[in-house]
Amino acid sequence: MKLSDFDFDLPEDLIATRPANPRSSARLLVAEGEVLHDQRVTDLTNWLRPGDRLVLNDTRVIPARLSGLRHRASAQGNVQAKIEVTLLEPRGDGTWSALIKPLRKLKIGEEVIFSDDLRATLEAVEDGQGHLRFNCTGDDFDAALNAAGAMPLPPYIAAKRAADAQDMMDYQTVFARHAGAVAAPTASLHFDAPLLEALAAKGVAFSHVTLHVGAGTFLPVKVDDISEHKMHAEWGKVSAKAAEEITATRVAGGRVIPVGTTALRLIETAARGGEIAAWEGDTDIFITPGFTFNVTDGLMTNFHLPKSTLMMLVSALMGVQAVKDIYAYAIAEKYRFFSYGDSSLLLPQAQKPA
Repeated sequence: MKLSDFDFDLPEDLIATRPANPRSSARLLVAEGEVLHDQRVTDLTNWLRPGDRLVLNDTRVIPARLSGLRHRASAQGNVQAKIEVTLLEPRGDGTWSALIKPLRKLKIGEEVIFSDDLRATLEAVEDGQGHLRFNCTGDDFDAALNAAGAMPLPPYIAAKRAADAQDMMDYQTVFARHAGAVAAPTASLHFDAPLLEALAAKGVAFSHVTLHVGAGTFLPVKVDDISEHKMHAEWGKVSAKAAEEITATRVAGGRVIPVGTTALRLIETAARGGEIAAWEGDTDIFITPGFTFNVTDGLMTNFHLPKSTLMMLVSALMGVQAVKDIYAYAIAEKYRFFSYGDSSLLLPQAQKPA
């Protein structure tokens, strides 16, 4: 298939720069096959049945955006340069891979000071990324990063406004546990404690998996033939407990519905053999039309960027034309798009509410 098959025109004013408040008041477009329903996220209790299982990604977003100063002695005295850093992922040698701007102003061995408690030395440059070694590790690093860093908002939000203190809460799920993501599993941002309690009271079960969403999720597809695209890899884990819960739900006739494309990609990675099993490692699974879903019965997800791999994923689940129709409707009805926008519940085959 061609990249143009997943393109659409999106009015700029439909890109959300702040989330709904409260979280669960966001709009929800329910697609039962080709039938569409305008709902709210709080209406999930009307669409999920006792015995259904939501799969939640419990990754925690780190405040990965840092602004610091490089100091260099020269004949003119101490010369400073402002350095912007976006952390990408920890490396096995204890350093962090990072995007550094401007990279040309930082030499190997030079230090960047971000705060009184946090500084880093550039140890290497590889494929346009720097390898930074920080002055602290473990809990001390987490505390210093939380104090000095800002949330790594997606480019389409960051271009409109800077991250602020409110984003430290807004761009984090209420069930975030394991730090490591540099982008949020955004469909999960719509859940709050009252909604989770209401779903549990309905008889909906939950399983937690972890996939650390990387900055690569925002990389554009640069090839016209999508079969030539190489997906970025992200670390994930499906525990034995989660795999057993998902299997038990399917055996009992319940539906397994991942919340977000990250959770879907992870459980389908763990089920590549046909049945889901415990799994841990880096996944670069690329889901496009024609993909066979082994454990996914539906998906809750936000509205995605044109020509993105996520558009290809939802098209694989619902059908290319069905997704075009869903997005045309969402645009006409002024649903809010992308990370802080509204959401959808995609059910490939028409299902009646319980």
